[in-house]
Amino acid sequence: MVQSKLIRGYEVVIGLENHVQLSTVSKIFSGSSTAFGAAPNTQASPVDLALPGTLPVLNRGAVERAIRFGLAVGAKVAPLSIFARKNYFYPDLPKGYQISQYEIPVVQGGKLEFFVGEHKHVVNLTRAHLEEDAGKSLHEDYHGLTGIDLNRAGTPLLEIVSEPEMHSGIEAAEYAKTLHALVMWLGICDGHMAEGSFRCDVNVSVRRPGEPFGTRREIKNLNSFRYIVQAVDYEVNWQIDEIEDGRAIQQATILFNPDANGGSGETRAMRSKEDAADYRYFPDPDLPPLVISPEWIERVRAAMPELPEPMALRFQRDYGLPAYDAAMMTQNKDVGVFFETATQACGQAKLVANWLMGEFARRLNSEDRPLSSSPVQAATLAALITRISDGTISNNGARQLFETLWTGDAKDARDVDALIASLGLKQMSDSSALETILDAVLAANPKSVEEFRAGKEKAFNALVGQVMKASQGKANPALVNELLKRKLG
Repeated sequence: MVQSKLIRGYEVVIGLENHVQLSTVSKIFSGSSTAFGAAPNTQASPVDLALPGTLPVLNRGAVERAIRFGLAVGAKVAPLSIFARKNYFYPDLPKGYQISQYEIPVVQGGKLEFFVGEHKHVVNLTRAHLEEDAGKSLHEDYHGLTGIDLNRAGTPLLEIVSEPEMHSGIEAAEYAKTLHALVMWLGICDGHMAEGSFRCDVNVSVRRPGEPFGTRREIKNLNSFRYIVQAVDYEVNWQIDEIEDGRAIQQATILFNPDANGGSGETRAMRSKEDAADYRYFPDPDLPPLVISPEWIERVRAAMPELPEPMALRFQRDYGLPAYDAAMMTQNKDVGVFFETATQACGQAKLVANWLMGEFARRLNSEDRPLSSSPVQAATLAALITRISDGTISNNGARQLFETLWTGDAKDARDVDALIASLGLKQMSDSSALETILDAVLAANPKSVEEFRAGKEKAFNALVGQVMKASQGKANPALVNELLKRKLG
């Protein structure tokens, strides 16, 4: 575990609550559709509207997705769990309570491992429980009024709660990224943050080292990993300023405005934070206990995909990847499949990983697109890397080729050799032809030859540069170095 870094003499303590919308086609207690984008109130059944005489019926698919998550994080899947009523009054909550789980959740414990840079972190999970979503209040375009859309009411959620074991905004964001990738890997959530499928509530407090936990404030509904970093950074400094000025921190629910302060954002209080007692939890009398048999758990386990951690260990064992590279190659399923497909085609695991973490990551990030929509497919990258390995093209030539593959019409692996020829990227690897160039360069640069023989290593690099210039950048650098050292003795 990496030691927490103090900020202005204070330790930052962070825990996350993530609301993950489960990928069922119907709601958790009714048959209404969960499809995104329907006209307001067209996907709200009598059950969702809490009309008199209606009764909830639990969606089996939502339970199976919760089991799948519990198995993936090494948690205990409770053989018996209870649904409770969480009572509060809000316009978009037609029942006056939300059906959730309180004392006995379906998933208990577990852990999540992730990297911040090359440092591995482990955060323990407190629980994950099933619950229904509330509706949505719409404040725009209603002539000063608020509209209520109950399409989301009853949408199945898995609320995943971490222990307060993170100590910076970057750490919290990397945890959230890893969790986001995992729930998509498992197929239990589509991960569309802009549609509310994956929402982050971040609890932040500060304390002097060795002192008890400080009073936490909860930043609600962050839907961007970048916003997590900005919101935590602002909130931490705000809390420290308050304490340093002699004011006590009040427990509160707060919102983050990313447009304030010239785009760096700020947090502001929305309401005082409720405690569990304020919600007056009690078991829902309309729902029996949820019983999950060992046989059900084993059926779910048998249908699970290979998980990121076992895949990363296999990549280390089978392909010799370093632990960090293997973790990066298993950030999501698309990357893992792409890496393995390319590696099996060219046999150069480390080079494939380097390209995915380098040129691919740069282009994908700049264009804000997923790997699944990359113009350069795994077989094409494998063909490019094969031509680096056999000395046909240099690293610089490979970057030029990659740029053409990314932006041009040629996308197929079979086009790689044709492009190398048409772009004139093929390296000179003929020893006799290179020796002719070397002899001419040595004859034209006697001073550099003398300086090298006098012990000046920079002179050697200057000679290499002259050879590359004379060959118009096409000489094989490794062969140039070998021949030049031989000629210079």
